[in-house]
Amino acid sequence: MTFDVLDCHHHVGDPMTALGGALGEGAPGTDDAALAEMATWELVERLRIMDAGGVRQAIVIPGHGYLRPDGIADTRRVNDEIATYRDRTPDRFPGAVGIVEPQHGMASFGELDRCRAELGLVGISFHTRFQGVSLDSRWITRYVERMGELGLVPVIHCIPESPDEALWKLLALARAFPDLPMLVLDAFEAYETTREISAIADLVPAVCFDTSLSYNFDFIEEFARRFGAERVVFGTDLYSAPLGRRISHLLPQILESSLPDSDKALILGGNARRLFGLTS
Repeated sequence: MTFDVLDCHHHVGDPMTALGGALGEGAPGTDDAALAEMATWELVERLRIMDAGGVRQAIVIPGHGYLRPDGIADTRRVNDEIATYRDRTPDRFPGAVGIVEPQHGMASFGELDRCRAELGLVGISFHTRFQGVSLDSRWITRYVERMGELGLVPVIHCIPESPDEALWKLLALARAFPDLPMLVLDAFEAYETTREISAIADLVPAVCFDTSLSYNFDFIEEFARRFGAERVVFGTDLYSAPLGRRISHLLPQILESSLPDSDKALILGGNARRLFGLTS
């Protein structure tokens, strides 16, 4: 069986701002004259990686390490840029997710409205280790409430080593909105959080988890059998080149797993399309 693969977790942006250091050679220069060339090179590289890895489509998200000397104006800029990126190749990037910053307080409500009404974004990403707050921030709770009204999906990074993104804080947030679908990224990265997800999954039935950063599919397959394949979404955390170089090793493991084809189809694209209101 052939699967129409959609990757729910692609970041677009300068990886140096996230990692704080050089990544080696390969990309064009970063002077003003090279910006257009760099943007074209980045897109070509991403599509090449997707094609080589058997991924037809992806949801794109700005990198959270972007610089913010001008505050919310910089956030608006990255949201504009991710919408433009989607629109350049909509057959490959059918949906884009934006960002709002909790440290912008009330001003971010207007940006939520703009992301939905003007930019047509399908979700908002939180990655609090980059945002100067904890996931249990009252501002995030208030934004998520507004997002539910707007039809924006909360996309929440839960990196295991970051206390600001701890799963108990996700649990509190999700239980405050029990009927609101949410997508959690990266939480399968470590063994302990992989087991913790299984301990909380019954308490937050509207929450889905992506496969990003997991070292193998075995525990995720066990999770899918126990809680339903509709709770698992294929994601790779692919970043812009030169940091992003290949599709995750998990895709072949999913294809080779003993899950029925119907479950594989859900994990490899069906769940993400349902969650974000997209068509195949």
